Amino acid sequence: MALENGEKVEVALSEVAEAKPKKKDWVVLSLRVVAFLATASATIVMALNKQTKSFVVANVGTTPITATLAAKFNQTPAFVFFVVANANASLHNLVMIAMDVLGPQYDYKGLRLLFIAILDMMAMALASAGDGAATFMSELGKNGNSHARWDKICDKFQSYCNRSGAALVVSFIGFIILLIISVMSIIKLLKPNRINHASP
Repeated sequence: MALENGEKVEVALSEVAEAKPKKKDWVVLSLRVVAFLATASATIVMALNKQTKSFVVANVGTTPITATLAAKFNQTPAFVFFVVANANASLHNLVMIAMDVLGPQYDYKGLRLLFIAILDMMAMALASAGDGAATFMSELGKNGNSHARWDKICDKFQSYCNRSGAALVVSFIGFIILLIISVMSIIKLLKPNRINHASP
């Protein structure tokens, strides 16, 4: 009888221990959804960013000669990298969301937690690099560089620059959330109870 009571207490304690990580998993899942929406929005806005304008380049008598110029994201390698980095972060979070929602029967302990933490850090690092590169080019487009004699373009392509800035802001929000997710993944990996449960 005492053994049965001991087993009941042990089962109850194990159920309580398993219930706590589920709450934290819901927090991580919610953060992943927000990060996915942020990085996917940044990817779409930047990938569709284009503005075409006509400029008067000369006058022949009283007839103006115009030239039509287009500003596109793929004309700047930093913006292309930005799109690739955010698309990668979106895909990573989409896969992690699918694993959390569709695969609760799998046991994500031991090495699996390590792989998830590593992938989270890689996605965060790539997003950070893309944001940094795009921020540099955005600042150059807005203010130019008088020392290198690079002219600014945002005074001519305002809509293009505004959309790029919006994509950057949303992407930085996604990056911050990815940073939080990475920290939570590392904490989950290093928890003593997780390590003990992972060992057979």
